[in-house]
Amino acid sequence: MGLPRGVKIRYNSASSHKNQHPKGALTKGVKHMIRFECDYGEGAHPLILERLAATNMEQTAGYGEDPHCEAARGYIRELCRMPDADVHFLVGGTQANLAVIAAALRPHQGVIAAESGHINVHETGAVEATGHKVITVAGEEGKVTADEIRVVYESHWKDPTHEHLAQPAMVYISNPSEIGTVYTLAELEEIAKVCRKCGLPLFMDGARLGYGLTADTDVTLADIARLTDVFYIGGTKCGALCGEAVVFTHGNMPRQFETMVKRHGAMVAKGRLNAVQFDALFTDGLYEKICAPAVRLALKLRDGLAAKGYRFAIDSPTNQQFIIVENSRLLELGSKVAYSFIEKYDAEHTVIRLATSWATTEEQVDELLNIL
Repeated sequence: MGLPRGVKIRYNSASSHKNQHPKGALTKGVKHMIRFECDYGEGAHPLILERLAATNMEQTAGYGEDPHCEAARGYIRELCRMPDADVHFLVGGTQANLAVIAAALRPHQGVIAAESGHINVHETGAVEATGHKVITVAGEEGKVTADEIRVVYESHWKDPTHEHLAQPAMVYISNPSEIGTVYTLAELEEIAKVCRKCGLPLFMDGARLGYGLTADTDVTLADIARLTDVFYIGGTKCGALCGEAVVFTHGNMPRQFETMVKRHGAMVAKGRLNAVQFDALFTDGLYEKICAPAVRLALKLRDGLAAKGYRFAIDSPTNQQFIIVENSRLLELGSKVAYSFIEKYDAEHTVIRLATSWATTEEQVDELLNIL
């Protein structure tokens, strides 16, 4: 179904979030359009809205010092099997990435990431604007490998001019990756082993973690907490209005981390806004309950498109599917379906992304299959 192992997809950072058509072509004369360009097109799960409404008139302390934040931290610590984990609620994924990286590194240090990693292609240089170089590796199917980390680290320290180079001092990975692939437990264990040997903190971006945990995987939330030094649980793309829960797992939170969060504009004065949402998401397993259908429907879409003869740029087991489409079909398709442009595949074909979300319905997928 997918292309050979090792194929690389690079997001076109200038245009990956919109269909490539003249202004107005997507809406002029269109009565109905279905949206599959991202997994954050809806608001929030109804239970979250109910919880926000029920607590709306409560008076609480701000900046994460309220009972809702403490309750949500407790749920997360329990699920991670890390009773002493430090948990902080930030407003969004980009803010979480730059705040964690900026707080963890000294000015001359950089972070290792895949070429397709979000911090490298879709954050307008936010990490580098804090003064920290993103040191890229090719990756394998969107994932950083243990061997790549080892080579970068050893090459730096063996270079006689290393004092003149940005020092690799952290490793950034995403699960799922930017192209929908997931790490196996064996891969994470090998990466963690190399990181600890080299003294490199391992940071996992979990913006779509709910879809990774409910895919065909042998990795659990407790595994992630055990093997990483810091990770975050995505809310924005997984049923919340906004918010990410950053978790430091081994008593390793950088000094004055909250100050760095504030400095980078990632702190919410009404801290309970995020906490109430995570409280709801982790009550009765709601987080995985609403993410699992998105993965199931994405695989239904994948199988349906494969039966129609479509090719895929990567074999993704999660809610993002990357389809190779003839250029001649893009204008018509874009009049009916919102999708994400990823890259030109060749002179005659383009790779597009279709993403399901926690709110995608069976009927929407059936309609999309009929259009395609």
